[in-house]
Amino acid sequence: MNLHGVMAIYRFEMSRTRRTLIQSIVAPVITTSLYFIVFGAAIGSRIQEVGGVSYGAFIVPGLIMLNLLTNSISNASFGIYFPKFVGTVYELLSAPISTFEVVLGYVGAAATKSIMLGFIILATAALFIDLQIAHPIIMLAFIVLTALSFSLLGFILGIWADNFEKLSVVPMLVITPLVFLGGSFYSTEMLPPFWQTVSLMNPVLYLVSGLRWSFYEIAEVNVWVSLGSVLMFLLICFSIVVWMFKTGYKLRS
Repeated sequence: MNLHGVMAIYRFEMSRTRRTLIQSIVAPVITTSLYFIVFGAAIGSRIQEVGGVSYGAFIVPGLIMLNLLTNSISNASFGIYFPKFVGTVYELLSAPISTFEVVLGYVGAAATKSIMLGFIILATAALFIDLQIAHPIIMLAFIVLTALSFSLLGFILGIWADNFEKLSVVPMLVITPLVFLGGSFYSTEMLPPFWQTVSLMNPVLYLVSGLRWSFYEIAEVNVWVSLGSVLMFLLICFSIVVWMFKTGYKLRS
C-alpha cells in the first residue's frame, strides 16, 4: 500500500479543518447549545421522560447522528468535488496510487472530522445533562461506521455533482428531513401504529435507534439489525465508489 500517498491526501484534507476552526468547532457547539435550549426548555417542559430517560438526554443520540450525517456528506463531497472543479483530479488519476488508497485518504479525513465533531457535541451535551453511556464500545462502533458510510456517500455525491448547488441537494432535501423524521427528537412509539410502520422504512431510524441503545438500552429496532444495516450500507457505497473509478464516471470526461 502507498501509505505516503494516502497520508498526503489525508493531511491535505485535514489541514482545511485547522484553517476553519470557528466553522468546524465553535459553530457546532453553539448549534448544539441552541438545540438544548429550544428543545430542552420548550419541549422538555412538556415531555418529562421518554422511555424512562429525561427528554434532554433522549435527544443527544439524535443530535450526534444529525451532525454526523450532514458533516460526513459535506466534508467528503467537497473534498473530491473541488479537485474536479479545478482540474487537479487528473493528476490524482495518473498518480501511482490505487482507487482504495484514494478513497482511504479522502474518506478517512472526512470521517475523522465527523467523528471529532461527534465527540465535541457529546462533550457539549454533558454540560447540560447528566449523560450515561451503557455500552461505549457499541456507541463508538456506530459513530465510526456511520461516519465512514456517509463519508462514502458524500464522496459519491461529490463525483456525481456538476456544480456547487448539487452538493447541497441531497443533504438539505433528503438527509436532514430523514433525520428529523427518524426518531431523533421523539420516540416512534408516540406515533399511531400506521406511522410506526412507515417509520421503519426510514434508514436513519436504524442509525438513531442503534446509537440510542448504546446510551440507554432503549431502541425502536434491534441493535444488531441496526448495526448490520450500517455495515451493508457501507459496503454498497464502497462498491459504487470503486465502480465510479473503474469506469471513470464523471472523472475522465
